[in-house]
Amino acid sequence: MDSVADGIFTVDRDWNIIFFSQSASDIVGVSAERAVGRKCWEVFRTEGCSDYCVLKQCIAEDRKIVGRIMIVEREDGARVPVSVSAAPLKDHAGNVIGGVESFRDLSVAPGKRGATKLPKGFCSRDPNMAEILRILPQVAESEATVLLLGESGTGKEFFARAIHDLSPRHKGPFVAVNCGALPEHLMESELFGYKAGAFTDARRDKPGRFQLAEGGTILLDEIGDLPLPLQAKILRVLQERVFEPLGGITGVAADVRVIAATNRDLERMVAEGSFRQDLYFRINVVRMTLPPLRERRGDIALLVDAALKSRNLTSGKDIEGLSPEAMRLLMAHPFPGNIRELQNILEYACILCPGGLIQVEHLPADVRACEHPSPSQTGLNGPMTMDEIRYRAAIEAVERNGGNRNAACRELGISKDTLRRILNRADENPLDVANQAWT
Repeated sequence: MDSVADGIFTVDRDWNIIFFSQSASDIVGVSAERAVGRKCWEVFRTEGCSDYCVLKQCIAEDRKIVGRIMIVEREDGARVPVSVSAAPLKDHAGNVIGGVESFRDLSVAPGKRGATKLPKGFCSRDPNMAEILRILPQVAESEATVLLLGESGTGKEFFARAIHDLSPRHKGPFVAVNCGALPEHLMESELFGYKAGAFTDARRDKPGRFQLAEGGTILLDEIGDLPLPLQAKILRVLQERVFEPLGGITGVAADVRVIAATNRDLERMVAEGSFRQDLYFRINVVRMTLPPLRERRGDIALLVDAALKSRNLTSGKDIEGLSPEAMRLLMAHPFPGNIRELQNILEYACILCPGGLIQVEHLPADVRACEHPSPSQTGLNGPMTMDEIRYRAAIEAVERNGGNRNAACRELGISKDTLRRILNRADENPLDVANQAWT
């Protein structure tokens, strides 16, 4: 089994590792000698291990589990996306005596085991992110132009920096340009620079952003806001790797990798004539669409954990996390500002929270506005149990009656005590899934 490219390890019924393959050692960064005899969660550290243990589930249900996408944290702190499969380990009599787990490193191309790892800060349980995380290192190794699409606050600049950090250009500069923030009459000089005498007060040459990014990467954020004349100049840089400073008469070579990002619908803009079709095809070599936070609610707990650890280091406070009630409200919040909004909410809460757990009263008013979120708000739609149906009916009755619980009780034909139990008891609350994901 040491010759198999996938990592393999086995555990007994007490979760002690009894075998750890060479590939497992290479991926996790722990030798077999150090792994054998230790608890599996001490060596194979995955995000949310206590809540989403594949081995525990396969043993409890006596079945194989195949292809779960997870993030494992190496000893050096690097996060590696892996595809995990597991099955019960049985003796000749059919008795379960442990479990076997195999995992494939998704951060490198086949045959390149042990190459580039994802930088620290990447965390996701969402299947929509799995493909992005899988191809990110390979994309970074190339020189291809990348187009990052997604709503505002989804982390486009974060991914652009990750591509730069994982690329052969990582020792060069990373220059981010917000095209939407530049005045139109200054865009050309800001991007390409200018020569002395190009206009009044231009007493000496000034390098532009492309020249400052020489040997590195430039991010053209909000590229959809570029005016059409400037789009033609960007197209020339991408096609010929040459640009002309304002007032210059000779071209300047551009040894720069270009990453473009936008929250606008470029295909619609092309159809309307407000964005050049040839430029769109030139930047649309590798396209990554980052999902909004409301479509990856399973990541909220992970993002909260990472953000609070960072805040604790900078603020000096000992904030342990969120109370179940506060976490329930976060899971129900629509997050129009996505991850950036989540960070702002947590920063606000950390200011008010003296330590320990963040409570409901520490959250901003707009988050507290939804005291009892419905299943549709939390992304828990689909087939429901009878308890979940009761909960949803109770919530909708309260909402229809403007928060008047007495009126809701009359509509439902139940007592106030019954309504309170439906709303508050964790074992009857479909949001218990969210609480478990946090605790």
